[in-house]
Amino acid sequence: MFILGLTGSIGMGKSTTARFFREAGVPVHDSDAVVHRLYEGEAVAPVEAAFPGTAVDGKIDRARLSAQLVGNPDAIKRLEAIVHPLVRAVSQRFMQEHAARGARTIVLDIPLLFETGGEKNVDAVVVVSAPADVQRARVLSRPGITAERLNALLARQMPDAEKRARAHFIVDSSRSFDSARTQVHGILRAVIALPGRRIS
Repeated sequence: MFILGLTGSIGMGKSTTARFFREAGVPVHDSDAVVHRLYEGEAVAPVEAAFPGTAVDGKIDRARLSAQLVGNPDAIKRLEAIVHPLVRAVSQRFMQEHAARGARTIVLDIPLLFETGGEKNVDAVVVVSAPADVQRARVLSRPGITAERLNALLARQMPDAEKRARAHFIVDSSRSFDSARTQVHGILRAVIALPGRRIS
């Protein structure tokens, strides 16, 4: 099974690109969605213990949690030490399940793939990218996003130029949806004959 790691900074079009992989029949594991589920389940107790006051009605309140993380790298590391192993466990089950079903290719959609060293666990990396002005315009059009918050988010992420330099494939999302979809199909054609890995 060939494992593609899909990543890209905020506002680059990664979610749309993931949708195009799904349209092509490729199973996609969405790490962000897993975190959302964990914040309503098994991560609630350990996160509340580490960050008191963040659990509300049995769920982690992301706004309260974010308030305790802003400008606090040590707090971010504490949170990652709780959440990342849980996400990896879910990801491993996803890979085992689709290997058993005979999937030839799967995608692991991981926003902080490089930042967490996740590239070691995939066979090739797809980076979704767009010019910085396009990125900023997209993100600043979202509700509740200010320039200050965007800058804080970008500070936590590897610069786009470095991600592009480390990518095996790049999807340029600054053009049309059809263009991005065509690029996704090109990637799938390129990896179809490549050796993957055995998942046990």
